[in-house]
Amino acid sequence: MKTYIFPLIVTAVLSTAACETGYGTQPNAEAETALSPADLNDLEIAHVAYTADTIDIRYANIALKRSSNPEIHAFANTMIRDHTAVNELALALLDKLGAQAQDNFLSQKLNADADVIAAKLNGLSGKEFDQYYAENELGYHKAVNGLIENSFIPNIENAEVKELFEAGLEIFTGHQAHADMMVKALAE
Repeated sequence: MKTYIFPLIVTAVLSTAACETGYGTQPNAEAETALSPADLNDLEIAHVAYTADTIDIRYANIALKRSSNPEIHAFANTMIRDHTAVNELALALLDKLGAQAQDNFLSQKLNADADVIAAKLNGLSGKEFDQYYAENELGYHKAVNGLIENSFIPNIENAEVKELFEAGLEIFTGHQAHADMMVKALAE
């Protein structure tokens, strides 16, 4: 039986309009009223992106420990390398701008959901682990890429931040295609 994690990720990312806010690290009017990803300011968007990257690195580290499949290991190492690089670029840009990413409801929702998924991953092994990991990666990248493309990039105000997100989306779209190929190969 296939267990697709995509609905959980989509729910986490796109159903946030029902979440209560007030989680921002620095109070501001935008953070107080942000009820959807499109309402987040640039610093909150940066925090969500950093959080999403960190979560995928976490999943990849679990994959390196739980899987013996060389393809899963190659993909996981790519996730660690690419998401670490993007996070380093983001931190350097924030430093250059003299800004700090702001925690928010969406980052917290992603972290809470990641704890559930990580627990599930840690409870699996063998082919069952590989299939679940690949399906989760596909769903996660679909959801996050859609969020970046449709909510974040159109609403980012700072040109340098927007450019970083556009470059990141190009990389992460490649991850999505790779995850799709992994899911198909594992289903054979």
